[in-house]
Amino acid sequence: MESLPSDSVLSQLIDESLAARPELKQAQATVTAESERVPQVGALPDPVLSLGIQNDGFNGIQIGKMETSWYQVMLTQGLPWPGKRALREDVARLGASQAGTGVSRLRLGTEADVRRAYLDLLVVRERLALLDDLEHIWQRSIGTARARYESGDAAQSDVLRAQLELNRLQQRRWGMKANEATRLQALNRLRSHPLDEPIGSGSAVRDLTLPTVPDPTAAVADAEARSPELAAARIAVSQAEAQTRLARRERYPDLAVQIGIMPRGALEPMWTAGVSIGLPVWSGRKQSRAVAESEARSSASAEGAEAVAQVLRMRVAERRAALASLLETIRIYRQGLLVQSQATTESTLAQYRVGKVTFASVLEANAGFLADQESHLLASAEAQRIAIASAEVSLDPVGATAAGGMGGTSIPGAGAAGGDGMSGGGAAAARATSAPSGGGASSSGM
Repeated sequence: MESLPSDSVLSQLIDESLAARPELKQAQATVTAESERVPQVGALPDPVLSLGIQNDGFNGIQIGKMETSWYQVMLTQGLPWPGKRALREDVARLGASQAGTGVSRLRLGTEADVRRAYLDLLVVRERLALLDDLEHIWQRSIGTARARYESGDAAQSDVLRAQLELNRLQQRRWGMKANEATRLQALNRLRSHPLDEPIGSGSAVRDLTLPTVPDPTAAVADAEARSPELAAARIAVSQAEAQTRLARRERYPDLAVQIGIMPRGALEPMWTAGVSIGLPVWSGRKQSRAVAESEARSSASAEGAEAVAQVLRMRVAERRAALASLLETIRIYRQGLLVQSQATTESTLAQYRVGKVTFASVLEANAGFLADQESHLLASAEAQRIAIASAEVSLDPVGATAAGGMGGTSIPGAGAAGGDGMSGGGAAAARATSAPSGGGASSSGM
């Protein structure tokens, strides 16, 4: 498995969450409880102590006087048929191992949750930085529009529209700030810290090393080797097989050994010893049906394990395809599109300054520039989320773990309107490419 990018802040957050998360402690306690069952089921039944008295007549205690009067002390020990105890231990031990896969899942999930929450926090902060960039652009645009209006070369509506977009930007910034607070609270919850405790940013999404598309065979083998769900399903198969062997062994009756002594006072004491055995006269309705039940459960467990393996292989293929497409999208952004989009914005503003294009073209160019910047950011973040899901060996579909309202998407280059009012992706990028043509008026796109 390829190592995921990390920094000192993230490493500390992961360690704190693994140490503090109550769900993980609960799962570990469950494993301990299941492990304690192993010696219990393999132990012999508790011996039974019987105390009694046998007396001749009701006129007095005749022990020592009559040969048929005595006290009785008897001990009975049940003895399961050979092999039953070992098989019961096997079944319980496999149950404890299956519970252990729950701990593995929670450890993987805890680290992945922290990584996603930290990534979400970085993304929202970088989107706030994009708002700052957009504010700088709009301040320049307002200055240009005001200068042209004062010289009589532009309409007052250009200045008003630029001021309107700047005010909208301030409105969206407050929504983004609330979004940042939500991400911070989610991350603090994962490490059991005060919800509003500040957390710094140790890196930037754009600076993170991009994951690489793994070899398909190696990726499937790695996922199958590390998947807690598949491990649990395979253990369930082994447990069902052990249960079937135990059900077959249960056809044999258990034994009980009895020893006892009967003191008779002054007379010679008596003793007794014996063995009892159960008679499986109802085997056709009980033990045989139990074997059939266990065999059916074993078959079901085997099919369940295959179903998990199929889903796992499908998720690996989905993530590979999505990651490959995302990496190509990011490459296009980095190798020219972002530079071209910024150049278009500068060029359009310069052309507006000399009256060659309308202010609507400036609006369109600004919208496209920020849409491209945001789409690149979201594509980079989604690539990291796919890498996190791969490390987690998640069975969720691609994009299912994307943060709500963050604009995350599994479709490269396609954006979604977030809860903070920022938009990005395909439609906005399309506006960016058509910006110089001076189409109709548009909002900032952010």
